[in-house]
Amino acid sequence: MTYTLIVLCCLIFMISPASGLNPSYGTGDALLAAQRAYFHRWGVVPANLFDGPAREALTPATALFVHGSWVHLLGNMLFLYVFGAMTEERMGRVQFFLFYVGCGYLALLGYAAANSSSQQSLVGASGAISAVLGAFLFLFPGARVTSLLPFLFFLPLRFPAWVVLPFWAALQWLAAGQASSGPGVAYLAHLVGFSLGFAFAWVRFGKKGGPKGGLRKAVVGDGRAKVKAAPAPAPEGENQP
Repeated sequence: MTYTLIVLCCLIFMISPASGLNPSYGTGDALLAAQRAYFHRWGVVPANLFDGPAREALTPATALFVHGSWVHLLGNMLFLYVFGAMTEERMGRVQFFLFYVGCGYLALLGYAAANSSSQQSLVGASGAISAVLGAFLFLFPGARVTSLLPFLFFLPLRFPAWVVLPFWAALQWLAAGQASSGPGVAYLAHLVGFSLGFAFAWVRFGKKGGPKGGLRKAVVGDGRAKVKAAPAPAPEGENQP
């Protein structure tokens, strides 16, 4: 399911005006107009979500599969690739898909509720992927995550998930306090998604004696789960101009 979600997001992006690959959308001003209309149609517009037609209630789900740029797409898909497979293996395919879409929907809904008068379109899978990070933290706290830290000259260093992911969440919290309602990164959606993901894993798996399945199959070498390289500290955000 993780790989299916990655492929689906990539295919949707490539045929959309955001990729710039589809000549039917034109170039220059015509392409920019097509992009704005596309984000407005399939993304979440908080003001429309609460005061618009009923179909707007679907946009927090459709927005999860819409991305604003190549950097936005690739950043999100990298995080989903790194953290999604082990989380899915623990949950199972169907449960993981419902978890991903449900938490992603609620993350975007939470952001929209906090910015209910905004006309800014909101797109991207970061809320859902943040939920995956939260669940991963609970399920595999000792998994070793290779991170590239800018302030250490991008040296690849390996830290346990219980260090990397709370650090990432703390950065989102600090950034959310300084963020505006205009174009940029929807840090609040990240925080809502991360919290929901951790809470779901705690409720769903907390009484079952800790992580099993995926973690057990991931044990190699020194007996600790290893996760392939992921940059720190955050997936790309959602707000798009």
